[in-house]
Amino acid sequence: MKKYYPAFVDIEDQACLVVGGGEIAAEKAAALLDCGAGVTVVSPDLTKELRDRADRGELRWIARQYEPGDVRSHRLVVSATDSTEINERVYRDAEAEGVMVNVVDVPALCRYIVPSVVRQGDLCIAVSTGGKSPALAKKIRGQLEGAFGTEYAVLLDLLGQYRPQMKARHPDEIETRARLWTSLVDSDILDLIREGRADEARDRVESCILHSSG
Repeated sequence: MKKYYPAFVDIEDQACLVVGGGEIAAEKAAALLDCGAGVTVVSPDLTKELRDRADRGELRWIARQYEPGDVRSHRLVVSATDSTEINERVYRDAEAEGVMVNVVDVPALCRYIVPSVVRQGDLCIAVSTGGKSPALAKKIRGQLEGAFGTEYAVLLDLLGQYRPQMKARHPDEIETRARLWTSLVDSDILDLIREGRADEARDRVESCILHSSG
C-alpha cells in the first residue's frame, strides 16, 4: 500500500500550472492563488470565475490546448481536464521534467495529493485518505470544523505574538519553554476567548511569561 509523506509546501511566488478550465480547475487555481502562487492556466476556454481572475490579472491564461513543454519551470502542476489522453501526457511530461504533478481523481498519476483542509487563521488541519475516499475526507473535515472554531485562530495569533518574549526570557531553556506553552494551551485560555474575554486571555499569557522561572 502506498504511503504519502505529509508536508506543507511553501508556494508563495512560485510558478504553478493548472491544465483545464472547468469548475474543478477553478477550485484548484483558487487554492493555489490563496497561498500566494503565481498561477498559469492552460485551456481553450475558462469558467466565468477563471476568466474574471484572468481579466483582473490574478492569473495568466494561455488560451489553447496543452502542449509539451508547458510544465517546464513550474513548481507544481495540476491537471484537471476531462481528457484521459491529456491528463496522461501532462503526467508523463511532468515526470520527465521532475515537476510535482497531480492529476485530479487519478491517484496513480499523482506525485502529490491534496488533502481536505480545515483552516482557522494560521491553523491548518489536513485530512487525507490516500486518495481512496475524498468523500470520507470531506466528512471528517466537517467534523473537525465543528470541533475547531475561530477561537483557535485567535489563540494561535496570541501565542505567536508572545513567542519572541518567551524565547527572550528563556533563551537556552527549550524544555522550560515547552512546559510553559503546554501549561497555557491546557489552561482555560480557550474558554476565555470563546466568552469574549480576550484581554483576560492576553493577561494570562503575559503573567505566565513574567512569573515563569527555569
